[in-house]
Amino acid sequence: MRILPALKTAFDQGQALKVISGLHNVERDRVAAVVRAADRGGATFVDIAADPDLVRMARQFTRLPVCVSAVEPERFVTCVAAGADLIEIGNFDSFYAQGRRFEAEEVLSLTHATRCLLPDITLSVTVPHILTLDQQVQLAEALVKAGADIIQTEGGTSSAPTHAGTLGLIEKAAPTLAAAYEISRAVPVPVLCASGLSSVTAPLAIAAGAAGIGVGSAINKLNSDVEMIAVVRSLVEALAIVRRSRVAV
Repeated sequence: MRILPALKTAFDQGQALKVISGLHNVERDRVAAVVRAADRGGATFVDIAADPDLVRMARQFTRLPVCVSAVEPERFVTCVAAGADLIEIGNFDSFYAQGRRFEAEEVLSLTHATRCLLPDITLSVTVPHILTLDQQVQLAEALVKAGADIIQTEGGTSSAPTHAGTLGLIEKAAPTLAAAYEISRAVPVPVLCASGLSSVTAPLAIAAGAAGIGVGSAINKLNSDVEMIAVVRSLVEALAIVRRSRVAV
């Protein structure tokens, strides 16, 4: 397994928090704001678009591990050369509104191609939520065999909450929580539960079997640095509550 020691510790403790700036977000000021919020708020690592200039910029604001996301394997090579610590095939949510679908065969093919180009880098791969749960599990198992070190779930864009408040937040997170539950019981690598999560549902993700969470729009859509940092800290605290409850038991 090629997971960085700092990430492995966080995963082992169920404390990993990835802050996602967005695969299509290449606006330097916006990405920089998200990276700073992740750093100052206490996140475990940050996920940015696969662009070597953004990687070099992120390095100016944080010592956190930097993950880059893309769906074109060749884009990872220059980013790793620029200093990226790990790579992510996925964050497919941003494509669905465009009518772009990622089926199991394509995701597996992208994984094989990426591993051929970069055999030693830590690799995370998202399992598309458009697949049925049993298909998601089957794909996750195949991805691990193909060299994935981390499996990420998604589903927030497919949910349609009918209630406000806490109940609505749970409804929003239901698809990715279900995927985390099923996949974490089928693969031997860490599962990162992402898409549609909040400080309310972060502990549920860990309880479902995830080793960590990924949060994007709840942070990157804010316009205030102070607000972004506050959300990151609230997520860190939500995960800490899970850890404390485990110790108490």
